[in-house]
Amino acid sequence: MRVFVVGGTGFVGRYLVRRLLEGGHTPIVLARSGHHLPQGAAFVEGDITREVPDLKGVEAAIYLAGIIRERGQSFQAVHVEGVKNLLTALREAGVERLLHMSALGARRGTGSRYYETKAEAEELVRRSGLKWTIFRPSLIFGPGDEFFGKILRGLVCAPLPFVPLIGDGRFPFRPVYVGDVAEAFARALEGNVLGTFDLVGPKEYTFRELLELVMATVGRKKPFLPIPLPLMDLLVPLLSPLPFAPITRDQYLMLKEGNTAPLPQALKDLLPTLTPLEEVLPSYLACSPNPTRA
Repeated sequence: MRVFVVGGTGFVGRYLVRRLLEGGHTPIVLARSGHHLPQGAAFVEGDITREVPDLKGVEAAIYLAGIIRERGQSFQAVHVEGVKNLLTALREAGVERLLHMSALGARRGTGSRYYETKAEAEELVRRSGLKWTIFRPSLIFGPGDEFFGKILRGLVCAPLPFVPLIGDGRFPFRPVYVGDVAEAFARALEGNVLGTFDLVGPKEYTFRELLELVMATVGRKKPFLPIPLPLMDLLVPLLSPLPFAPITRDQYLMLKEGNTAPLPQALKDLLPTLTPLEEVLPSYLACSPNPTRA
């Protein structure tokens, strides 16, 4: 199957493109650069937020493009305008099959521009008249991820005698492995599975438990220093616009809410075996050579 992939050079996209190739498909990847695409994948230069691509000869499309911070691109452009352009291209080419990556928790009225724009894109897809599948993943982990590999690792490995803990750290999460996310997309495409699916991992953790797991993985032992939420509520809006801000306003809103859902039966049917977080973290987390234990 010839599959048009938007976001095929990103974190999830790299895994999915390889999985499509392994399944005998031809991924056609729209990106600004074709560097590092595996052999067998076709490259189309372009920007989905600015143009309507030509989908002649395509049999299905997958939209993975997304950002967690607005750096040069806005949530509205990447999460909404890009989807609008892809839907226009699908209609013009007569392509009926679309798979879309949203986010667990995406809905109106949250105050998070990330969630709000993801929800708007879901609405566009559902009203499109196409044969669609929407996946709504929780935190995605794996080599190259931002949350575990950068944010949590940064908190644990910072040259401080403590680990900052936001509030009491009880916010719940159910992380899912990037390879499982790619596999879910591929199987839904191959089996023509339609509908909306929450995409979560096999186990739920609190934010504090995730920090403890990262500490154990990198061999650090530090006490927690709780930072009261009222203080965070004051600091985050002030620091969020700065380029070096450790957490943005949207990330903070989503963190306080948590990001979890029950493991749906539909996901168990699609992916009978899910990859545990503990199995993957040691493969890509480390502080620095010969770290000094705190």
